[in-house]
Amino acid sequence: MSYKILLFDLDDTLLDFGANETDSLTKLFQQHGYTFSDELFQVYNSVNKQLWAEYENGKIVLEDVLNSRFSQTMLRLGQVVDGIEWENEYRELLGNGCQHMEGALEVCQSLSVSHRLFVVTNGITRTQIKRLQQSGLHDFFEDIFDSQSIGYQKPSKEFFDYVMSHIKDFNKKEALIIGDSLNTDIKGGLLAGIDTCWMNRAAKTGSADMQSTYTITSLVELYDICTPKNEHNG
Repeated sequence: MSYKILLFDLDDTLLDFGANETDSLTKLFQQHGYTFSDELFQVYNSVNKQLWAEYENGKIVLEDVLNSRFSQTMLRLGQVVDGIEWENEYRELLGNGCQHMEGALEVCQSLSVSHRLFVVTNGITRTQIKRLQQSGLHDFFEDIFDSQSIGYQKPSKEFFDYVMSHIKDFNKKEALIIGDSLNTDIKGGLLAGIDTCWMNRAAKTGSADMQSTYTITSLVELYDICTPKNEHNG
């Protein structure tokens, strides 16, 4: 298959969100006089996941997630804080985090010569763009599509309908979605009728009802999928 349009997920596909999150949270809590321990992370993680689940199920709006996750976390620890202030500080720290996943720079630089690259991310517009710029990956992409701007999240059909309608000369048969999440990236591709490539670094067990077109464990494997054999020199 000869693909021309590559739709890349961002977090944990190209940029290491886990490392960025831990670093940013550590600095945020230190700024407010707290040591960011494993216990504190467990409390935050529990609150954060619950709020995102409520958002994804349509029970609350995005602002409720962002503006209350830190106040709710600290409330569980008996402290009252300004959740909006903490969120703004965290967003600034997160936006400065640009740790690459292995092979990201090389692969994006190389494939951008022969392919059209786009970002498709469930994230906050300003933060994701800033991280891409800081990482040095931004200029390899023709456009960035994020859930905050679109108003829908992956894996919804509406998200990918928007993406497809805003890419000039888009052809499903020439497009490939690349991402680390079965529930958002691969499911989104199945719903949209676009081929998918599951970035499965940890060699996790797949899902019978979410079969990806391809499965890879490193980004450099994309060369074999995206580059015709007579052009591939790797």
